Amino acid sequence: MVSRQDMGSWLDGPPRDGSQYPGQRWGRPERGPGSIARFAPRLIALVMDWFLAMVLAGLFFSRWNGSGLMTLAVFFVLTALMVGFFGRSPGHWLLGLQVQTMDGRPAGFGRAVLRTLLLCLLIPPLVADEDQRGLHDRAVDTVLVRVR
Repeated sequence: MVSRQDMGSWLDGPPRDGSQYPGQRWGRPERGPGSIARFAPRLIALVMDWFLAMVLAGLFFSRWNGSGLMTLAVFFVLTALMVGFFGRSPGHWLLGLQVQTMDGRPAGFGRAVLRTLLLCLLIPPLVADEDQRGLHDRAVDTVLVRVR
């Protein structure tokens, strides 16, 4: 009889033989600067950015009760501008991460706007490939890497 373990799960991601680490096929190191950012630092940076957006939305837009939508708008503007100009959001900055193109340059403004728009949809970052790139990164040909 075939069991669930034999079939695997979509949560397991694509099958890997265990000999390849995220980013290896692009010549990225396994650890340290230039390596692909793992899930935990990505999540922590996202939570930090969202919290900052909540604080800013509360400070500047407190007279509107639709703070959830305002928080999303502030998150979008803050993240798109920071990633566009500096290659990193405030959360990325604190955790030593940077959004780069596949050839190692900062993402740039156009890619940052589209990437952030897709990030705000929430589903694209939850669907990742074997190199831990979400659909939002794949769509604009970027990768989130460690820079320290």
